[in-house]
Amino acid sequence: MAKKVVATLREGKQDGRAYSKVIKMVKSPKTGAYIFDERMVPNEAVKDFFKN
Repeated sequence: MAKKVVATLREGKQDGRAYSKVIKMVKSPKTGAYIFDERMVPNEAVKDFFKN
């Protein structure tokens, strides 16, 4: 029974696997303290997120 459930989950949409949660530490211009910028981006755009 469990094998059948796992097989159906893999065949379905894989939208969740197409995205990654990325966290970048950015210095705040107002206070000078560091803040964390968290976003869900597509796997193809991860490198572009960190370049900016």
